[in-house]
Amino acid sequence: MEVLDEVAGSGLIEEIEPLVARGTGSPCTLPVEALLVGMCLTAARNGGVILFTAVTDLLYFALSDEMRQLLGLRRYPDHDRGFEAAYAVVRRRIHSVLDAIDPSPLPKNHRLARRQAEKFLAKADRGELARKRTLMLRVTNMILAMSLREALPLLEDHWHGSVCVDATVIGTYAKGLASDGPVTSTDPDAGWYVRTAKHEDPLALDDLAPAQRGKKGAGLQRKAERIKKRLFGYDASLVIARDPDQDGAPLPDGSANPDVVPALVIAFSVDKPSHRPGHVAVEALQQIDDSLPRGYLAGDRAYNGQKPENFQLPIRAMGYEPVYDYAKDQLGVQAGFAGAQLVEGNWYCPSMPQELKDATKDLIAEKIDKQTWIDRIRARAAYLFMPKQRPDSEGHRRVMCPAEANRTQCSLKKHTLGRGIHLPLVDPAPSPAGSPPCCIQKTVTVPPEAGASLWQPLQYGSEAWQRVYFRLRNSVEGINGYAKDPLHERLEDAGTRRIRGIAAQTLLLAFQLAHANRRKLTAWANSIALHGDRPHRRPTRRRKTKPLGTWTPKGHVNQP
Repeated sequence: MEVLDEVAGSGLIEEIEPLVARGTGSPCTLPVEALLVGMCLTAARNGGVILFTAVTDLLYFALSDEMRQLLGLRRYPDHDRGFEAAYAVVRRRIHSVLDAIDPSPLPKNHRLARRQAEKFLAKADRGELARKRTLMLRVTNMILAMSLREALPLLEDHWHGSVCVDATVIGTYAKGLASDGPVTSTDPDAGWYVRTAKHEDPLALDDLAPAQRGKKGAGLQRKAERIKKRLFGYDASLVIARDPDQDGAPLPDGSANPDVVPALVIAFSVDKPSHRPGHVAVEALQQIDDSLPRGYLAGDRAYNGQKPENFQLPIRAMGYEPVYDYAKDQLGVQAGFAGAQLVEGNWYCPSMPQELKDATKDLIAEKIDKQTWIDRIRARAAYLFMPKQRPDSEGHRRVMCPAEANRTQCSLKKHTLGRGIHLPLVDPAPSPAGSPPCCIQKTVTVPPEAGASLWQPLQYGSEAWQRVYFRLRNSVEGINGYAKDPLHERLEDAGTRRIRGIAAQTLLLAFQLAHANRRKLTAWANSIALHGDRPHRRPTRRRKTKPLGTWTPKGHVNQP
């Protein structure tokens, strides 16, 4: 009954029934409500994995007569022919749902000549396909939302809207073929994911450098990259909610902190690997309930390399503040506006010393050590343009020159001189064109398009940036490992989703992600010790060895 109530309150029945309603012919004997209940129960039993033979067996042969009557299910004899008849009903119903939300015009389950596939795509109604993709994402994210219903009060009280978005590859139940071959795969919507040895940092995606060309125009072949991972399937863009102000560490007794909600998947979208990553991430973010807050949004280098209109500007329009890391070619001065210079995502005084502008470049080139880099990043703060007020409704920001913000002294602004030797003295070099607006005016108004591809509100490399970025990015790596556990959801395993096509893969993935959320929330709740009671499950093990400080030499360091 609990699952029945959950499905009834999810809005899925009202969303799906009009899509599969029959205008003619005999009515279907499997109601949408019964199908959803069967899928939810099967997912709960099998670690989020749904096989429709198991759904058939549960609905028609495992439920009590009273429950089958409540769900409006007819009775089939418990033998081979009875099972096949019931299974045919389940298959027809699930395919009617998938057909209604499938954003691909290509037939599945058999190889199609490439030319014929191109004809199907050319004849397809793009508007209709876009409508079906919207439906697919809405329906599947409603399934995911069922796993968050009990956690919503916790999120509203203990989470301020910060998320991380990342794409993780999932396999599809089909053999991958060459994309330029004569025929398509039996899952024509999928594509190849290839990861090379160059992808070494789990928190950042290094773009592969384009092949260089010689003076005579001949292509210089780049050294072949060693392939570490190759998988035929889809990219699932996951949106992970986490509070970056909390480290998530257990309490001193090893029990979970009841004020720190674990990282959860709150929305997702699916597409071909490395295909429109910015668009797909924005699609996923649009599925988040409007009642939830918006905070920081972290993403790897695949996202700040997008065109601003595809990712950076839409997420800011939705209320998120981006937090990025940068590739080698994105370091140092990258843009300018009214004389101010964009250095690694932040607007600085144009007269900031060159060694501070090149701090991260020098670190990567091993010209300086990490501590020197940290010192230079801290020194940059004196030259940072400060916000005068919050952005207006159109995203324009008024920012103050650092001299006007009492962070530096500037010879162009006499009233800022004489504030003390603790403030750096800026002495801009003379220019035939005169001083830029940022050096003449007290404030400048920066439009959202200025430096949009790389801009972020937190100072790159600062303690605040490191705390927010790495905690949010680590939450993605944690969720990926958690949901890909071979003993539970096996998210990456193609055998857990044995229906082909992007609609089927997305639908079944929704149940796996929902199961991962429920499992995580249950483990968290069971490890909380309330009112002095012991937790239901074993708390985190704590080391019983002595800390290093036990051997601090007495007489050399003053003891408190």
